[in-house]
Amino acid sequence: MSTAVGRSAGESWRALRTPLLVTGVIVLAAIVVLIATTARTSGPFSPDSTEPEGARALATLLGNHGVKVTGTDVLDDAVQAGSGKTLLIGPEGQLDRDDWQRIADAGWSHVILIRPGTRALEVLAPGVEDNGQILSSDSREPDCDLPAAVKAGTVTVGGSTYSAPDGAQACYGDGINNTVIRVESNGRIVDVVGTTRSFTNEQLAEDGNAALALNLIGTDRELTWYLPQWESSGFGDDEDSPPLVPPDIRYIGWALAFAVLVVALWRGRRLGPVVAERLPVIVHAAETTEGRARLYRRSRARDRAAAALRESALGKLHEAHGIPRRADPSAVVATVAARTGRDPAMLYELLYGLPPLSDAALMSLSHELDVLTQEVRHP
Repeated sequence: MSTAVGRSAGESWRALRTPLLVTGVIVLAAIVVLIATTARTSGPFSPDSTEPEGARALATLLGNHGVKVTGTDVLDDAVQAGSGKTLLIGPEGQLDRDDWQRIADAGWSHVILIRPGTRALEVLAPGVEDNGQILSSDSREPDCDLPAAVKAGTVTVGGSTYSAPDGAQACYGDGINNTVIRVESNGRIVDVVGTTRSFTNEQLAEDGNAALALNLIGTDRELTWYLPQWESSGFGDDEDSPPLVPPDIRYIGWALAFAVLVVALWRGRRLGPVVAERLPVIVHAAETTEGRARLYRRSRARDRAAAALRESALGKLHEAHGIPRRADPSAVVATVAARTGRDPAMLYELLYGLPPLSDAALMSLSHELDVLTQEVRHP
């Protein structure tokens, strides 16, 4: 007589319905959060975002000075120009060459490009080239005669830099690499700005950032704030082409992966208590240390050996002085120097210096570390 060992359909459903229900709830919650987040803000430089990298403060400032700010992520809104209107194009998303050409043909009199790519520069700001250099965020003088920059004065700028063609106004740079450039062509003013941080909620109040934003962006009574998305109206060159998988789809994929992980941890079999097992051979700690030292010497791994010695010495120093394990090296050196009277520079080299270049230097390092730990234990 044979006995069935497999589950029936009913038993399988009863075993899987709870995990499937939990997975569905997690995925649904992730989708709801994603939709709510997307509805609240269209990106890190969105005029509706109150996050540190958002631009809600700038939009409010412009509104208080009579500028109507209209945020959008629809390309059709960016190609509907009008008199007395300015177009600001954020750094997110991707557009193909045809899309940029549509924006150029719309007839905007003033366009502001925030951290633009090669295609945007070729179509809207010919002659301006991305240098591929990054300037650190720092307070800089304008060093140009652009009225908006002259009125703002010192501004906290940094980020992507560009080279300016003849006749352009280049500001806030080192003479070659500039973060703000204004060019005029075909009756259109185009401002190229290499960073968003100067105009974010976090840094708008620093230096003359707010003044630069008002005089550069708030020149007309209406401002269209366009944040390009990953969709494109056509297919151009391979360079800067839209990704095959939009970011929102990737978020849903991560949510699914997280749900699977939660179910796996929940339904996984738990291991029993640890069972002690008698080892066939007892290896003493000293023998293990000697064996590891021989391996280090055979492979000439003086750097790893020195790192092990220094880590052991630092552990003893931390324990002797009550210093946290993650304390800054300068704090450790200062504490040990005060205790031993040694030169802080020599202590830093001993505890955090370069690895030794020879076996003799490694032995000397070991000896010096041993002497130091003995001094700390027995002052």
